Amino acid sequence: MALLLFVAAGSARYWQAWVYFAVFFGASLLTTIDLMKRDPALLERRLSGGPFAEKRSSQRIVMVIASLSFLLLLVIPALGYRFGWSQVPTPFVILGDLLVAIGFYLVFRVYRENTFTSATVEIAANQKVITTGPYAIVRHPMYSSSLLYVIGTPLALGSVWGLLAVLGFLPALIWRLKDEEQMLASELPGYREYQRAVPHRLLPGVW
Repeated sequence: MALLLFVAAGSARYWQAWVYFAVFFGASLLTTIDLMKRDPALLERRLSGGPFAEKRSSQRIVMVIASLSFLLLLVIPALGYRFGWSQVPTPFVILGDLLVAIGFYLVFRVYRENTFTSATVEIAANQKVITTGPYAIVRHPMYSSSLLYVIGTPLALGSVWGLLAVLGFLPALIWRLKDEEQMLASELPGYREYQRAVPHRLLPGVW
């Protein structure tokens, strides 16, 4: 991530990138340390992600699109810094960093609530439907949390144009979510009842 940001920016004076990287790396490190101590099996599942880890072809395509979109979330703002495409006022940069931090905190809460949170779409042995904590609000709190730091990333990096990459990420996220729901509804006992109890997938009160 650091190479992508600073090489594309052509400068190490890209202060927004330094702050963003500190927030992202710090939150990732704290979450990883917690999982190492509390749930190493979940950490192992989270590390085995990516397009090639998916067993279903549809999910491999989704992950390729999502991965490319995330790369663009970093590269477009960095190129924008180099060429002066747009300037975001400092309060909006801070807002972006806050969204990233909040997104990571909510992901942390999801990990605490659901030990079956795999990086791939699959059903683990002895998996059960989780209905408590953030899962009582939306059916896919991991995706909701991820969406927060995806939206916050271009703002934190001082770019308006970087928000265009969100337009590539969001359809992939919705595709993944709906495909995953079809599998869970057909293969995980109790999931259809959970769908009826918690009607919203991604955004509370919206969808």
